[in-house]
Amino acid sequence: QVQLVESGGGLVQAGGSLNLSCAASGSIFRLNDMGWYRQGPGKQRELVAIITKGNITTYADSVKGRFTISRDNAKNMVYLQMNSLKPEDAAVYYCFARTVIVYWGKGTLVTVSS
Repeated sequence: QVQLVESGGGLVQAGGSLNLSCAASGSIFRLNDMGWYRQGPGKQRELVAIITKGNITTYADSVKGRFTISRDNAKNMVYLQMNSLKPEDAAVYYCFARTVIVYWGKGTLVTVSS
């Protein structure tokens, strides 16, 4: 079992920045990919960014150049630095981690005012 707890969400003006964090605990030695999904109002959950255990990253086209994902394997943390935020980035952001199955956090709300 892996437990994931997100933090760092909040209200920010368009153009601003937020840094999300996700702390993993439990069977963390089995962790492979980690990353973030988001779900905006009335939208389906969509991938934001993934980072492999070897720090290879993948981003959604909509966030490339604005968001940066990173992880600290020693601290069992994954981060999402979000810059130049847009109103369409407003969503609940969910951390995930994959072993042989995918685990999810409960989400952290990001609100972007125009």
